[in-house]
Amino acid sequence: MAEHPPLLDTAQILSSDISLLSAPIVSADGTQQVILVQVNPGEAFTIRREDGQFQCITGPAQVPMMSPNGSVPPIYMPPGYAPQVIEDNGVRRVVVVPQAPEFHPGGHTVIHRSPHPPLPGFIPVPTMMPPPPRHMYSPVTAAGDMTTQYMPQYQSSQVYGDVDAHSTHGRSNFRDERSSKTYERLQKKLKDRQGTQKDKMSSPPSSPQKCPSPINEHNGLTKGQNAGGINTGSVKSKSGRGKGGAQIDTELEEKDEETKAFEALLSNIIKPVASDIQARTVILTWSPPSNFINGETDETTVPELYGYEILVSSTGKDGKYKSVYAGEETSVTLNDLKPATDYHAKVQAEYNSIKGTPSEAESFTTLSCEPDVPNPPRIANRTKNSLTLQWKAPSDNGSKIQSFILEWDEGKGNGEFCQCYMGSQKQFKITKLSPAMGCKFRLSAKNDYGTSGFSEEVLYYTSGCAPSMPASPVLTKAGVTWLSLQWSKPLGTPSDEGISYILEMEEETSVIAYNSEGKSNPSEIVEFTTCPDKPGVPVKPSVKGKIHSHSFKITWDPPKDNGGAAINKYVVEMAEGPNGNKWDMIYSGATREHLCDRLNPGCFYRLRVYCISDGGQSAVSESLLVQTPAVPPGPCLPPRLQGRPKAKEIQLRWGPPLVDGGSPIYCYDVEMSPVEKDEPREVYQGSEVECTVSNLLPGKTYSFRLRAANKIGFGPFSEKCEITTAPGPPDQCKPPQVTCKSATCAQVNWEVPLSNGTDVTEYRLEWGGVEGSMQICYCGPGLSYELKGLSPATTYYCRVQALSIVGPGPFSEVVACVTPPSVPAIVTCLQEISDDEIEDPHYSPSTCLAISWGKPCDHGSEILAYSIDCGDKQPLTVGKVTSYIIDNLQPDTTYRIRIQALNSLGAGPFSHMIKLKTKPLPPDPPRLECVAFSHQNLKLKWGEGTPRTLSTDSIQYHLQMEDKNGRFVSLYRGPCHTYKVQRLSESTSYKFCIQACNEAGEGPLSQEYIFTTPKSVPAALKAPKIEKVNDHICEITWECLQPMKGDPVIYSLQVMVGKDSEFKQIYKGPDSSFRYSSLQLNCEYRFRVCAIRQCQDPVGHQDLVGPYSTTVLFISQRTEPPASTNRDTVESTRTRRALSDEQCAAVILVLFAFFSILIAFIIQYFVIK
Repeated sequence: MAEHPPLLDTAQILSSDISLLSAPIVSADGTQQVILVQVNPGEAFTIRREDGQFQCITGPAQVPMMSPNGSVPPIYMPPGYAPQVIEDNGVRRVVVVPQAPEFHPGGHTVIHRSPHPPLPGFIPVPTMMPPPPRHMYSPVTAAGDMTTQYMPQYQSSQVYGDVDAHSTHGRSNFRDERSSKTYERLQKKLKDRQGTQKDKMSSPPSSPQKCPSPINEHNGLTKGQNAGGINTGSVKSKSGRGKGGAQIDTELEEKDEETKAFEALLSNIIKPVASDIQARTVILTWSPPSNFINGETDETTVPELYGYEILVSSTGKDGKYKSVYAGEETSVTLNDLKPATDYHAKVQAEYNSIKGTPSEAESFTTLSCEPDVPNPPRIANRTKNSLTLQWKAPSDNGSKIQSFILEWDEGKGNGEFCQCYMGSQKQFKITKLSPAMGCKFRLSAKNDYGTSGFSEEVLYYTSGCAPSMPASPVLTKAGVTWLSLQWSKPLGTPSDEGISYILEMEEETSVIAYNSEGKSNPSEIVEFTTCPDKPGVPVKPSVKGKIHSHSFKITWDPPKDNGGAAINKYVVEMAEGPNGNKWDMIYSGATREHLCDRLNPGCFYRLRVYCISDGGQSAVSESLLVQTPAVPPGPCLPPRLQGRPKAKEIQLRWGPPLVDGGSPIYCYDVEMSPVEKDEPREVYQGSEVECTVSNLLPGKTYSFRLRAANKIGFGPFSEKCEITTAPGPPDQCKPPQVTCKSATCAQVNWEVPLSNGTDVTEYRLEWGGVEGSMQICYCGPGLSYELKGLSPATTYYCRVQALSIVGPGPFSEVVACVTPPSVPAIVTCLQEISDDEIEDPHYSPSTCLAISWGKPCDHGSEILAYSIDCGDKQPLTVGKVTSYIIDNLQPDTTYRIRIQALNSLGAGPFSHMIKLKTKPLPPDPPRLECVAFSHQNLKLKWGEGTPRTLSTDSIQYHLQMEDKNGRFVSLYRGPCHTYKVQRLSESTSYKFCIQACNEAGEGPLSQEYIFTTPKSVPAALKAPKIEKVNDHICEITWECLQPMKGDPVIYSLQVMVGKDSEFKQIYKGPDSSFRYSSLQLNCEYRFRVCAIRQCQDPVGHQDLVGPYSTTVLFISQRTEPPASTNRDTVESTRTRRALSDEQCAAVILVLFAFFSILIAFIIQYFVIK
């Protein structure tokens, strides 16, 4: 519903004189009637309990209510709803439905109409009602408390109403014929019931009026009826049609109507009846589901045989039910029940995997009986003269245990028992016994229904002396490498006395018992054997005999290793399918063959076997895959023509047979026969479902029939199908005849084929060097054609085709022909080989030329040699090579070269001509001379030319110098005519040689030239220092040098006085100071000094003068005491001069550092970043 009515006020509760029953009671005399108030899905009723509390019951549910006088009590409805009373099998059901504007059921009070458009209700049967919430209605009980646990909760079908032309869930209008007939029959029953109840509109308690429900033509379902054909009394609504009333819930139940009808039928089953109730057994009987629903008998589909399931609970009516029986009988005897126990039983009907709702619970209580057999008494205390026994009470089975009966054999051991105690106590002490005395006891219990059976007999001993000799140990379990032994207490030993044992074992085994009194004698010696190992894997099973469609026999061989024990039995497992892994045991026994029967034809089965011996179970063998044979397939439909028939072929197509015989169809057989004579012949056999039948005659009728085959064989033939061919093109021409007239010319001839009723208009000849890619070279009416321009010794393919007005005929068979061989083809790719690629040491570019060429086509005859034509020179014949060096040529000469190939048939054409030129001879070495020298450098010059020459000059020079090891190493290679050799040693002789190179190669080396470096002069001295001694004398000092390689060093001091223009030597010697005494006042003196190396050569004495130092200015002045002296003047002058030099050097250093930092900053900022 779009909007639900408000909850009822508690003042609208029904009167409390109507009792609510826990189970429906139907009375035939009418004094008491059960009224089922049906709660719709999405609705709720409120019930007042006996304690005054209110309980809400949500729909869908049926609330059973008992009416003492058989009338329907007044029920107060929520706004917009009205009740309807439906009588079904004597039970009246009050149905609450939305109230239509034009419908007012008589005898029922309507509070007011709903402000919303009502919905036509679809009240489902109980099996279709689920438990949604909301809305309260108010029947009240005063006789009992009815909880929702006793209300059946059902799955509900949705509410149907008038919807528009497009269903919200897209339900189609499709309905099968059976479902349509079922609804037509249900609709007819609904109308009949409406007609019989029209006269009862004035008495709603006994027979309410029923209105036909609207029909939705879009989804094909009749509203107002459930799927089982039960009328639920829905009200027809007109206000919601065309006015845009309340929307209808269009979520439809996805069960088909027949299933719902069966569910409703199966749910209409009464509870079972318990009879012959005993203490541990009961007989339950029941009746099949009744097809009498809502006062009508549904004769639609009533099964002849139902399945039933009995559900039993011993934990209360609402407890957990357990299935104890499933079958088709309507009576069952339940065994193994507990005495004096309350049970509840339900029955549930089933048909064709459709289950109905379980019936109501049948309650019964089993009878009481004698107690259960008690457990044996156990010993509580033991002395040498007494035994104290205790026991526990067993189940009393509904009657209190009155006494326990304890019997014993008085220690005689003859099996005769007498009573030693009877009472309600659960322990008893037996006295006056002998030491180590054994007595047997048994116990029973007694109540009002009888005495239970005796417990198991137990043997207890009093305390005694040392144990007697025990029995020999017994082997309980043995393994391949271990033994498990067990022994019993010595005879006469109490069962609960603490006795220890000593097991002695070497090759033989014995046991000794001892207690606090002492040790016993060893038992008798016994021997045991370990168990054998598990057997090996059996041999893979194999099929014995013929494989039948439903059975086959398999056999297998025993394993090669039985593990030391005989095989007890074999187990065979089988799995279905070629890759099945669900293994089922089909055989277990000692024989080594088994008949596998009850199989399906045409199926795969996997079988494996394993064996069991005393040593254990072996691993499974390899699996055997067996396929049962299938039966031949059924007949096929006649083949049908695909497309239009042609003159000589027909395209047929067919489908697989309806029955494949249990095996896939892998082959079809098509037979053809002319209509005028029945002589069938096979035209196709294969796995395809279509074929082309060729080699037919044009315009003739043929009949075809078809049969299919599986791996078993062929099935029967289909019916015949007659097809007529159409007029056709000419037949296939015979293979043409090819005659080679020469190596480049061939003649092709062919014959006229069968024209099939039409004249041949032209022929097409295809020719090509590749069989699959031939091209048309002739088209015309002639029967021959000549082809020219062919290649010698080449295979060609040709075929011919005839054409008529009907169309082209098939091509003839392809004919291959080979043209005769010829002289070789022209040589290609003739070229010169560069000097870098030649490895021949005797090759000279001035007198040799290296050429290469590509191998031409030999035209069917092997190339034997090549002829090289060099112009004026006699042609050269070389072998089967593709490169050659022509020698003995003139330097710096141009040659015209061409080449031709030779075979056994002659010489082929010359190749294209190439012009090659030999290189000139290498140049002679130039004369080498030294043009400048120093003690560390030698500047050498050679040849005629400028000192700087471009690298593109044709002549290159290679200068070499002898090293310390006497080998000449390269100093320079290039076109220049000078070279400066640096980093040499002074006064040392060096050997040099030179060679000239050009494009012809390297020329010969020159003679050896020897050049010697001179000795080095001394280095320049620093400026001398001058000190004034007096007005006429001054002292000059200078730095001192070390001897140079053993040669002494002397010094030369010069002075320039006044305005003289030349320096005069005033001192020469080894000293580093000198006093000059010819000073004049107020005169300028300039001094300088140099070092002289005195060389001691064998040829003679030689002085090497070094450069002079910086000039120092000295001015002599008179000495005056108050003023500065001349010495001071000289010093100040010299100081100013020295400071000036230092300042210049500092300034230069600072500027260089500044510019370096600036450049580094610029590079860092602009370049790196």
